[in-house]
Amino acid sequence: MVTYRGRSITSEQIVCIRRWIADRPELSRWKLSRELCEAWHWKQANGALRDMVCRGLLLRLHRAGEIELPPVKRAVRNRIAERARPTCVRIEERPLRGSLGDLPPLEFVQVRRSPEEALFHSLLEQHHFTSSGIGRG
Repeated sequence: MVTYRGRSITSEQIVCIRRWIADRPELSRWKLSRELCEAWHWKQANGALRDMVCRGLLLRLHRAGEIELPPVKRAVRNRIAERARPTCVRIEERPLRGSLGDLPPLEFVQVRRSPEEALFHSLLEQHHFTSSGIGRG
């Protein structure tokens, strides 16, 4: 048995996956994962298919020699990794002094596709902590 992202996969299910892939040689890895999500009713809380998680499971089984996935049909570009580093924006970094009650209420707004999106990316690049615990900026 294999456990992946909280889901236990039995050896019987792995046999079924092998047979299912063999019966659909024309399908891509993407389409296979979507069909498997549908068959297993593997969905996120919002109802969307857990497609990326399923593809990860299939890839793990493939790498372990449990199943044979079809060859990759096309490489998907990672546009975030290819994105140019944003321009550094300097902000006031002195700590705030006073009580929490003195601050105005926080307001969260979506900045995607807005004039503030570049500022968000710049601040994230400069101040987000990496896995090493050290910011990039």
